[in-house]
Amino acid sequence: MQILVRDNNVEQALRVLKKKMQREGVFREMKQRRSYEKPSERKAREKSEAIRRARKLARKQAIREGLLPAPPKKKPFERKPALPEIKARPE
Repeated sequence: MQILVRDNNVEQALRVLKKKMQREGVFREMKQRRSYEKPSERKAREKSEAIRRARKLARKQAIREGLLPAPPKKKPFERKPALPEIKARPE
């Protein structure tokens, strides 16, 4: 993996690197390798992940074909107006 640093902007290059590593699944793999995983547990995990991927793909396909209703759209986050400041009474 290679990231180019432009205009000595290391912070931006780090952000790009982290995003690429996240997409590649490097962080997830590092977390899994912290402790030993028995081969039987690994097979079970990989099988369940494959089932989850297949179900997700089938659900998206069914939505595209109109067999399932599309999930409701999420409303964009709206900030509530700030509360008015209460002035202390002079004593």
